[in-house]
Amino acid sequence: MDSRSLNTKSSVETFISLMQLDPAPIETDKDLPPLPEEAADADSTTAASIANTSASGSTGSSLGLSGSGHGAVYYLARIQRYSSYAFSIFTTVHLATTSIVPLLTRSVSSSESYLLLSREIYQTRISEPLLVAAPLAAHILSGLALRLVRRSQNLKRYGGATPGVMVPAKSRGRGREPSAWPQLTYTAAAGYGAAAAVFAHAFVNRGLPLLVEGDSADVGLAYVAHGFARHPAVAWVAYTSLLAVTAGHVVWGWARWLGLAQGAAWDSSAAVVGRDVRKRRRRSWLLINGGALVGALVWAAGGLGVVARGGRSRGWVGDLYDAMFQKVWL
Repeated sequence: MDSRSLNTKSSVETFISLMQLDPAPIETDKDLPPLPEEAADADSTTAASIANTSASGSTGSSLGLSGSGHGAVYYLARIQRYSSYAFSIFTTVHLATTSIVPLLTRSVSSSESYLLLSREIYQTRISEPLLVAAPLAAHILSGLALRLVRRSQNLKRYGGATPGVMVPAKSRGRGREPSAWPQLTYTAAAGYGAAAAVFAHAFVNRGLPLLVEGDSADVGLAYVAHGFARHPAVAWVAYTSLLAVTAGHVVWGWARWLGLAQGAAWDSSAAVVGRDVRKRRRRSWLLINGGALVGALVWAAGGLGVVARGGRSRGWVGDLYDAMFQKVWL
């Protein structure tokens, strides 16, 4: 007898392994097949669709919106992905001049000139909307829209029960059912936290100077250092929160785009996966979290280790910074 036949798994374990699927990466944008009634409606309008397609086929084909069969999930997923590419350009330049350069120069004043030069890249009338505002808004709104669309699909097709999700035995007796909302991953949760932290950071460093002075030309690393010196508790909590959630979201997000995060986990049920698979998932989990930790430490070394210790600004510049902070009750 073949030795492999003696090592087969029970049918129950096989069934569980089929039900407990790993969350699909964000770029997996396959739409569900149409319901029978939707298929009937589609058949009734096929002739009209063919006529309309032949009339406007060249325009629709050039835009990729005609005859592709793609739905809202397809386009929203691509908006979410490609908007992160554009915003990553700004993030890379900004972190280089506000963290890595201060770490190398060990001086706030010596790093100011590099920050001013970088503003010519991402803080002009054209580049700021294209590289900062529009990609950030598109990334957040498309992510929210994806959750709403997928929830609508679950409600329509499964009556509120998300397919492939098994209800724990202790929850069945309480009458609890699986939620129709898509699973909120740690990456998505960190993204919502990062969005709030980024908006607060942008308001204090960009919006507040515009509201008070009408310009942000006098705001740089010395402004941040002054804030740490005058309001250390608030500054440390805000900056540490921004650093932690943003580093985690960015590294895990890029790991998903590169296909490295699929299946990455520390804990895996032995009844579902084998030892080799579990080890591979743990290695991926450690690699991604290690990358996030390294990125956060480098960011903190320049931002918290150098800029935060720059001290107060004196004279009229310090008075100007104090007047700005007073507008937000600091």
